[in-house]
Amino acid sequence: MGTGGVGGYFGARLAHAGQDVAFIARGRHLAAMRESGLRVTSAAGDIHLPRPVVTDDPATLGSADIVLFAVKLWDTESAAEALRPLVADGGVVVPFQNGVESVDRIAAVLGPERVMGGVAYIAATIAEPGVIAHTGTMARLRFGPVVEAQRGVAEALFAACQEAGIDAELSTDIRRAIWEKFAFLAAFSGLTSVSRQPIGVLLADPDSRATLETAIREVWNVARVRGIALADDFVARQMKFADGLPAQMRSSMQNDLAAGNRLEAPWLCGAVARMAAEERLAAPVNATLYAALKPYCDGASR
Repeated sequence: MGTGGVGGYFGARLAHAGQDVAFIARGRHLAAMRESGLRVTSAAGDIHLPRPVVTDDPATLGSADIVLFAVKLWDTESAAEALRPLVADGGVVVPFQNGVESVDRIAAVLGPERVMGGVAYIAATIAEPGVIAHTGTMARLRFGPVVEAQRGVAEALFAACQEAGIDAELSTDIRRAIWEKFAFLAAFSGLTSVSRQPIGVLLADPDSRATLETAIREVWNVARVRGIALADDFVARQMKFADGLPAQMRSSMQNDLAAGNRLEAPWLCGAVARMAAEERLAAPVNATLYAALKPYCDGASR
């Protein structure tokens, strides 16, 4: 559900390995996939699916065992509602979105038994309609059950990923894994977007590097207060992780800003500021990043 960088890349890997995969897309991307198939360009190996199953109407697909849910955060509730026919026979949705609230938001629509937790680590985007471009070599999925009844489905997805050569982890604490990604992503996306610079430029400058580290620490503070067991050395390890990223890496929100599209800032740096306020914590860096991005959150055309 959502054939952008995440859904398009991992869906193509699974389909290429022989799994029964259908893609839900729209607009020019949908038209290009119908005409020329889906292409993935990647250092891990290019893929071309010449005739993928693709539609803009989930109701035409029948039932599904697993739905990889990768729409933008502002479409979460409406996309979840559109999935009712797919999961009516017991299918499970695995959100691979940004933010930390997707499991609860989708569960409010479909029920908690229909939603697992998931995290995707990849730099990929729609380079042009019908083409997914993967930057660097990082492409990893972490997922796991939220309720025990989902364990069998989680194990089946893990087996499918292994067969497809996807770096995957079946997590024993998926909510912590979601917060671990969120802590870095909220800071990374906010700072790259406000500065209009890739990660390498930010890490090389002592002031922007310190700002990134402080933004991550603000999320760490919120997580710990909310009972999420992020490690004592978590922030230091995140900075080490950042140093290992390709210097040219940009966040998807930065790409959306440059294209004049809507932004996920309300659910990233904005969510950090909101949750910190709820816990009576200070999060001045994330609050400032969100304030700077708010004029662009509905897209340049608006």
